[in-house]
Amino acid sequence: MPLAISPMASASSFRQLPPFLAALLCAIAMATTSSAATVPAAGRRGPIGTNGKNYTKVCDPARFASLGLDMSRFRYCDASLPYGDRVRDLVGQLTLDEKVSNLGDRADGAPRVGLPHYRWWGEALHGVSDVGPWGTWFGDVVPGATSFPLVITTAASFNETLWRSVGAAVSTEIRAMYNLGHAELTYWSPNINVVRDPRWGRASETPGEDPFLVGRYAVNFVRGMQDIVVSGAGDGHSGEDPFSRPIKVSSCCKHFTAYDVDAWFDADRLTFDAEVQERDMVETFERPFEMCIREGDASCVMCSYNRVNGVPACADARLLSETVRNQWQLHGYIVSDCDSVRVMVRDAKWLNFTGVEATAASMKAGLDLDCGMFWEGVKDFFTTYGVDAVRQGKIKEADVDNALANVYTTLMRLGFFDGMPEFESLGAKDVCSEDHMELAADAARQGMVLLKNDAKRLPLDPKRINSVSLVGLLQHINATDVMLGDYRGTPCRVVTPYNAIRKMVNSTNVHACDNGACDTAGGLGRAAKTAKISDATIVIAGLNMSVEKESNDREDLLLPWNQTSWINAVAEASPYPIVLVIMSAGGVDVSFAQNNSKIGAIVWAGYPGEEGGTAIADVLFGKHNPGGRLPLTWYKNEYVNQIPMTSMALRPDAALGYPGRTYKFYSGPSVLYPFGHGLSYTTFTYTSTTTTGATVTIPIAAWEHCKLLTYKPGAAPSPSPACPALNVASHRCDESVSFAVTVRNSGGVAGDHVVPVYTSPPAEVGDAPIKQLVAFRRVFVPAGGAVEVPFTLNVCKDLAIVEETAYTVVPSGASTVIVGDDGLALSFKVTIHLAV
Repeated sequence: MPLAISPMASASSFRQLPPFLAALLCAIAMATTSSAATVPAAGRRGPIGTNGKNYTKVCDPARFASLGLDMSRFRYCDASLPYGDRVRDLVGQLTLDEKVSNLGDRADGAPRVGLPHYRWWGEALHGVSDVGPWGTWFGDVVPGATSFPLVITTAASFNETLWRSVGAAVSTEIRAMYNLGHAELTYWSPNINVVRDPRWGRASETPGEDPFLVGRYAVNFVRGMQDIVVSGAGDGHSGEDPFSRPIKVSSCCKHFTAYDVDAWFDADRLTFDAEVQERDMVETFERPFEMCIREGDASCVMCSYNRVNGVPACADARLLSETVRNQWQLHGYIVSDCDSVRVMVRDAKWLNFTGVEATAASMKAGLDLDCGMFWEGVKDFFTTYGVDAVRQGKIKEADVDNALANVYTTLMRLGFFDGMPEFESLGAKDVCSEDHMELAADAARQGMVLLKNDAKRLPLDPKRINSVSLVGLLQHINATDVMLGDYRGTPCRVVTPYNAIRKMVNSTNVHACDNGACDTAGGLGRAAKTAKISDATIVIAGLNMSVEKESNDREDLLLPWNQTSWINAVAEASPYPIVLVIMSAGGVDVSFAQNNSKIGAIVWAGYPGEEGGTAIADVLFGKHNPGGRLPLTWYKNEYVNQIPMTSMALRPDAALGYPGRTYKFYSGPSVLYPFGHGLSYTTFTYTSTTTTGATVTIPIAAWEHCKLLTYKPGAAPSPSPACPALNVASHRCDESVSFAVTVRNSGGVAGDHVVPVYTSPPAEVGDAPIKQLVAFRRVFVPAGGAVEVPFTLNVCKDLAIVEETAYTVVPSGASTVIVGDDGLALSFKVTIHLAV
């Protein structure tokens, strides 16, 4: 018989329970009120030697004096000189051995010239993390940091302001920890690989399947991390030399590129060769990185493990030097994913290279810094084989100088040498602040997606519901671990679903079980009994990091541990339609729940971070009206039999029977919830005065050249247009189309609403996206109120497509602008006339 537990349950009430249940509920109660302050420091990694620095800048005369050196002798500490001059002086004073010893993530420094060691490896995917060797650590005055929702959850908010605010909060905590000797200033986040396949294990780390959405997340998170002045636009330092622009924390966009296979059957990321068409490279895989560098001004790019069309990404000069540094103008350094150089030799056995040859090839391709994992006594390949590579004539010492110039210029921009007074007052009070923890809760709330809500089952009314039955796996009900996901640090605190929901009602009946134990006869019986005795039943189910994680791709899209059976059993036993909450990153085939009338509502919570329980309870009980949208398509499980994960093509392939990928190209029957799906507790309608369409005439100048278009069979216009398409690379791209949409809240509940804008090319164009996201805005609309939302689309950016030749072109003819999702959409035509 399940126990009804009031929020004020006494210790004596636990003593009256069977021992296993008392232990379970005690664990829940203790874990849900835990905080970083109570987490023991034992087992936490400390620094090598001393990471607790007693200085916040290198160029401190007292620090040099303590080393027996006179700082005035070192021009690299002369703050009146340009960074370029100072870096040349620093590098020029180093011996070859000293230079090479600073090419790895654990840079040795050079005490002879006053240069301290530096630990480059930092992670801040969704909060400050201590993943990585000794660069960032928790303990004593910094027991933890704010753990925000996983990226896929925050991305579901479709809120650029929120993304920038999260980045700014994370960088503030990093700066505070740096001042306290608990962190460095370089962080290898965000992960901006597109989720091309729903089975990818690292979906939790990324902003989803759409390259534009992923790119906008990258731009805003990086700006939040790096910019000294964080505002709605710009960087606070316009007009400055970009190689000298001060940055708050260095942010790194990873993993470049075509990386989204980790471990799927026999395919492994260390040996996988991503065979990618150039069109897909331009259109999908490279676009977020280009946006991250050009618009976000990221100070770092990390190359990936895999090969791209036969060449390791970290040894591909076309990708690194030509594209990232020269075309996109990276103002920073390029680092390897950890052990990528070693992987060329040990795993991929690329060209049978030796360590010296792999080191030389990577550095000549444009790699500046080698992250190593300290295997077999070897830190990393650059510091191990760099000297031999120079002495054997494989690379020039000047190549080493150039790499060091890129990394040390980045450290100068961070104030590592001179300090940064505007941040020196930050300390322990600025880590795990109330503002940051509320921002984490708000990010989780904004990312919640209401997938189903039959007969307005949600929100639950706490005035009418006195008791709730809470059923599910212990790991989800008491989600002290699951909600935090991967690349987490120690959280400030963890508010679990159990802890938050029990505060909303008078009593909570709990039936929790471990993996695999829910579907036994006894387990099903107890779960069914639990569902019968309350005013409402909430089932919390889903996945965890044992199912989807780095180095672990999924084989199917089903709920593991036979959760489907016992969810259906609970629904059947409940006198009222139950509420199902799903924790996951990738999509899950919950068609059984969508089609079951006894399951009244489904909420996707993602992995909502340390404040996730609060967010879940606020949504379920109506304190927050959900406005999140799915950042990736949820498929039925049959999708996994339609295309292998290793096929990199995005477009359908009729010859192979492949159906295409993502909402942009998949038009098959296996979609459960489409990209952008998300319901609300109210209803919205759109109106616009721009429904008659627009015509844009673009004059083609004498130096510009028209490009051909691929047409659908039998659909080519006759006569053929004099100029089928315009190559945007040769055009000024001043043309734009402006319009406004009025969003009206026709229901009785105020709430946020995401307005997405898509474009679709002319109907006669073949092999093009069905539609593609080009803009979005999240707006708050009062009950019964209306908000006008303006948009301006740049013709070259927003109506362009990537042709099979890999040219980005604007097609002539009538393109379509589509505003909205979920049957709410309105559309109008934009006719492009290319005047020769």
